[in-house]
Amino acid sequence: MKLIANLISVFFFGCFLLAAAVFVVVLHYSIGLPDYQQLAVYRPPVTSRLYASDGSLLTEYASEKRTFIPVDKIPPLLRAAFISAEDKTFYTHGGIDVQGLARAVITNIRNIGTGRRVVGASTITQQVAKNFLLGNERSISRKIREALLARKMEQTFTKDHILELYLNEIYLGQSAYGVASAALHYFNKDMSELTLGQAAYLAALPKGPNNYHPVRHPEAAKERRDWVLSRMHADGYIAETDMLKAAREPIRIVERPESIVADAQYYAEEVRRFISDTYGENAIYDGGLFIRTSLDPHLQRIGAQVLADGLLAYDRRHGWRGPVAHFETANEAREKMLEMTLPTFAPAGWRHAVVYQLTDAAASVALSDGETGTIAAGDLAWARAALPDGKIARAKIAKASDVLKVGDIVYVSRKSREDAAYLLRQMPEVEGALVAMDPHTGRVLAMAGGFSYQKSQFNRAVQAWRQPGSSFKPFVYLAALDSGYTPSSLILDAPIVMEKETGELWKPQNYGRVFYGPSTLRVGVEKSRNLMTIRLAQAIGMRKITQYGRKFGISDNLKPDLSTALGSGETTLARLTTAYGSLVNGGKQITPSLIDRVQDRNGKTIYKHDERACPACAGDAASPDEPPALEDARAQIQDPASAYQMVNILTGVIERGTGSAVRVLKRPLGGKSGTSNSSFDAWFVGFSPDLVVGVWIGFDNPQTLGPNDTGGVVAAPIFRDFMQRALQGQPVIPFRVPSSVKLVRINAETGEPAAPGDKNIILEAYRVDADLFKPTKIIGRDITIKDENIPDLGGFY
Repeated sequence: MKLIANLISVFFFGCFLLAAAVFVVVLHYSIGLPDYQQLAVYRPPVTSRLYASDGSLLTEYASEKRTFIPVDKIPPLLRAAFISAEDKTFYTHGGIDVQGLARAVITNIRNIGTGRRVVGASTITQQVAKNFLLGNERSISRKIREALLARKMEQTFTKDHILELYLNEIYLGQSAYGVASAALHYFNKDMSELTLGQAAYLAALPKGPNNYHPVRHPEAAKERRDWVLSRMHADGYIAETDMLKAAREPIRIVERPESIVADAQYYAEEVRRFISDTYGENAIYDGGLFIRTSLDPHLQRIGAQVLADGLLAYDRRHGWRGPVAHFETANEAREKMLEMTLPTFAPAGWRHAVVYQLTDAAASVALSDGETGTIAAGDLAWARAALPDGKIARAKIAKASDVLKVGDIVYVSRKSREDAAYLLRQMPEVEGALVAMDPHTGRVLAMAGGFSYQKSQFNRAVQAWRQPGSSFKPFVYLAALDSGYTPSSLILDAPIVMEKETGELWKPQNYGRVFYGPSTLRVGVEKSRNLMTIRLAQAIGMRKITQYGRKFGISDNLKPDLSTALGSGETTLARLTTAYGSLVNGGKQITPSLIDRVQDRNGKTIYKHDERACPACAGDAASPDEPPALEDARAQIQDPASAYQMVNILTGVIERGTGSAVRVLKRPLGGKSGTSNSSFDAWFVGFSPDLVVGVWIGFDNPQTLGPNDTGGVVAAPIFRDFMQRALQGQPVIPFRVPSSVKLVRINAETGEPAAPGDKNIILEAYRVDADLFKPTKIIGRDITIKDENIPDLGGFY
């Protein structure tokens, strides 16, 4: 009996010591525990998404790709899969699975010396504690702190809240955090669309996403997925037939495109920059913003395509600059080609090829995959040698060896699918930009900032300040219309020499160096007459013209020099296109915007482009039959009468002037070309009644485009091709005529009211109170010529 009593005493003393030790350990590790109360309000970094105006995805921005989903919106089957795989007693334990812990200890003892991985017993609650508060340090102290935090969390939070934290935070590979993001990145599906097999596969990933990748480790991925299915069956979540059916499903990754809207990288980057500047970098990468842009995917695809095609066409017209590389033998060239990577900005279908044989009729080429083909000499006619200053060699291409040599590495693309004929390609050095905008709202519908975003991230539509040349002239003539002149006012077109403030003499020229004598104001715009513009600018004053440049947003820093009237100041394509938009809309000020609305992660609108109040848009006041009347909050910066007069004149640019390349469309269109001094820049900004589009072409390091490469030759065809496709199937709408304007039949040559027998008759726009029979003074006759022999100092066309 005494022995038994002693044993009992020792037992209880041992228990006391153990309890004391546990108490000390708990007390020790409880000091300095992270504040788990912060998890009561879970605000993880969440992916921000950009959407086009039709709701299609543009792109995503995230430091961690995650979409937060409340636990009650996560499909029950997906929840069950994770519980079976990670913590089958989740809803019954108090944070620590004692039985599971005991099993893990026994299993690990048995596995000593076998090389098997140590079995863990962390509950979902413990994993939440580790992932949110402790990190991945592998130590006994971390496990103790993890267990203590798990107990405290279980006493504070509901099971569903803990599961919500877990399913939204866990890393599942493919840069995906949380189950919603993983469903998108593995299967390109919403969680509600997942099959049983796909849900089980996602639940198989927490133990090691890289170890169970279905492409790199297909057998391990299937084995782990099937194990999860068996656990779900054992736990009563699914029937055996469902388990067996799901186990037969192949695990197929569905690549999710980064953007559904192609070629919108320049647009998306401009949006990203605006959000970052306005709300901070963290807002776009961690804030879970919903950003609805004004981008029209159809117009964006057209814009990117016609700009790229136009740049390639310009490049071909200016000759062949040589191969990508050249080697002494075709074999050496083949070896080097295999080491080359095709640039990411190469157009679709382009490939590297080696020239291995030449005849007069063709060049034989070999591609990296062993395929061979030919480039016919007839398809090399464009490839005359490129010369400086945008010129090309005069000698015509007679045979393939005039262009290519054996050992050349070149770009090629298939000529047709039926045979092995190829076309020689060349990456353009010239750059360009295109902007399409709604002239009534300023919403930017399409934007292409260069040949390829992969080649250069510099957005020439908004970042390149260049001389607009004659595309600025409409605002000179607009100032004249507001100063009492009419479209029929006569201006002298004759040589002129001006003295600058520095004492230098300036002798501007017309394009072609031809002078036409007194001509109407309309003709000055249509034919882009420099000398008429100079005389008109001097008559109305350059300070007034620079004020027009400011009020239309073209530039705040225009110098009051006469050369400014010819477009020697600098602006961006987006600014100039916006200014033309204000002409089309009747003189209303518009602010260009790429974003319609921004909502935060909770759905609250934090930004709107259209700030107008609309009480009749919601509730009982809303009518399904009649659109609500909204207040027009746009500032009236221009008289509607003179704005329409200029629109009417600019339609003549296409009908009879420098924009004649667009005339083939046979629609109500207006616009103006522009070419800066020495043809460094080529512009065309044009419009329909409800769409304004600007095009700029030039080199990043300014150099001449070529002696004959004006805006009407280089940029206008791109505008034409864009409008042809953008307006296809759209009704033909005339320009809106304000009530303050009357249309009168006049003789286009004299500007006088049409008389019987006149042939060249047009409808001219006048103010309703205009006196058409008042004698017209010829503007510029009082400006004297100092010396006609002064050398030509250039001009803008």
